[in-house]
Amino acid sequence: MLSRTITRALRRSGLAVAVAGAFAAAPAFAQGQPAAGMPAATVHFTTAELARLCGPAADDANAVASRGACYGVLVAVGQMHAMYTSGRQAARPVFCMPETPPTLERVSADFVSWAAANQQYAGARAAEGVLRFGAATYPCQRPAAARRR
Repeated sequence: MLSRTITRALRRSGLAVAVAGAFAAAPAFAQGQPAAGMPAATVHFTTAELARLCGPAADDANAVASRGACYGVLVAVGQMHAMYTSGRQAARPVFCMPETPPTLERVSADFVSWAAANQQYAGARAAEGVLRFGAATYPCQRPAAARRR
């Protein structure tokens, strides 16, 4: 069921995926070449590629740009999720952030850890990876069953 919910959210958030891909590719495009390990005509931006942006090596000269692109993707997917899960015709949320939301740095680091532990999603679209990470890390509380009197 979670898979169907994530798939629906991804279909509705096609714009978020396009924006996220643009953010993620920005550092490479600025240099006039594809990102390391990323073919020039990549069909989609993967969870593994996003994890590399979110956790650049300490000696990476593009670490600041990579983190910025990572944050852009996380925020874009998160905001699209929020848009589609609020209002009168809202879809059921895939994840629910805590009352005091974590920092982008914390979410980014947690996403890198989650991606390393969930290699089966490495080739999935980055937006799907973010939604799966969110569902695993920030599950929604199910409403308590109505008590019968």
